[in-house]
Amino acid sequence: MRRGGIDRPVSVRAPGLAVVPGDPGLRAPSRDLDHALERAGDGAFIVGSDGRVVSWNRAAEKILGHSGREVIGKPCCEVFAGRDEHDNRLCHQDCHVMTLVKLGDPVQNFDMQTLTKAGQRVWINISILTLPPSNGHRPVTVHLFRDVTAARDLRDFVHDRLTTSAPPPSTSAMGEMLTRRESEILTLMATGLNTRHAAERLHVSPATVRNHVQNIFTKLDVHSRLEAVAFATRHRWL
Repeated sequence: MRRGGIDRPVSVRAPGLAVVPGDPGLRAPSRDLDHALERAGDGAFIVGSDGRVVSWNRAAEKILGHSGREVIGKPCCEVFAGRDEHDNRLCHQDCHVMTLVKLGDPVQNFDMQTLTKAGQRVWINISILTLPPSNGHRPVTVHLFRDVTAARDLRDFVHDRLTTSAPPPSTSAMGEMLTRRESEILTLMATGLNTRHAAERLHVSPATVRNHVQNIFTKLDVHSRLEAVAFATRHRWL
């Protein structure tokens, strides 16, 4: 069944309480949580204590291409089959994340690579929120994720392309060429943040960020953000 942007094959027992068929001990998210996940810009899905996906929002479908019908009821590890930057497997039945959840320990956000439905490699950053057991129902775990492929690829490109014959570092060079705000924006550019997100981070308008970016281009004699980041990395400013 699809409710708003959330796919969940559920049957309702009482207001605010739903269960996945065949798993009467599993508490499904409340309507407030449902509504929040429906509106989330990040991909969001919920995993039961048995490691199976019990809900899947539209943003998750947009990022990875899988519909709720295709993933709900499947083990999370089969859906994602995630790997780290050294191609080590991260997703399996008793993965580190689920172990920490069962222990009640916090889980730090992390990056992993996975494949879309079309077979395209993507990097996603995942954050974990655990809903504790309530009224005799087992806990569920909310996973929020976003596509960070562009930022990872930019970082890899810069490091792969730079030669080992970079000039010696100058700790004061960036401060001499750029203002403090321009230096901050250049650093944010290196993380892959776009104009809008950089503006939100610095609490300024997007127009102000664009003006600073143009000033950076002029001072560094470059024509794109990628060139600016490559210049800064080559001179060991970042």
